[in-house]
Amino acid sequence: MKGGETKAQSKSTDERLKTRGKKAGKKAAKDPNKPKRPPSAFFVFLEGFRKEFNLANPDNKSVGAVGKAAGAKWKSMTDEDKAPYVAKAETKKTEYTKTMQKYNMKLANGTSTAGDDDSDKSKSEVNDEAEGASEEEEDDD
Repeated sequence: MKGGETKAQSKSTDERLKTRGKKAGKKAAKDPNKPKRPPSAFFVFLEGFRKEFNLANPDNKSVGAVGKAAGAKWKSMTDEDKAPYVAKAETKKTEYTKTMQKYNMKLANGTSTAGDDDSDKSKSEVNDEAEGASEEEEDDD
C-alpha cells in the first residue's frame, strides 16, 4: 500500500470523513406555544416605515430596497427621534419577560403546553360560572 497505511487504517479514515459534518444528536423539536422574542427598536421602526415606503413607492417589489432605505434612515435619525421606538421596544420586552415567566412556570409544573389555546381568564370565568351555579343551588335549600 502507498503511504504505509493498511486497509483498516484507510477504512477508518474514510468512515471518519463520512461522519465529519454530521451532528451527533438530534435537535429538539421547537415548541409552537413558546412566545416569540420581542422586536428591537429598529424593527418597531420598520413596521411603520414599510407602510410609508410602500405608499411612496407603489411600484417597488424589492424587500431589500425597503430594508436598505429603512437602515439608511435609521442611521441618520438622532437619539431623540429614536426614543419613541426604543420605548415601545422596551414595553414589548417587559411583556415578553412576563409571558416567558408564565410559560416557564407551565413547563416547570409539567403542564402540557400543546393545545393550550384557552387563556387563563376564560378558564377562570368558566370555573366561576360553575361554582356560582352550585352556590345558588345550596342557597335555595
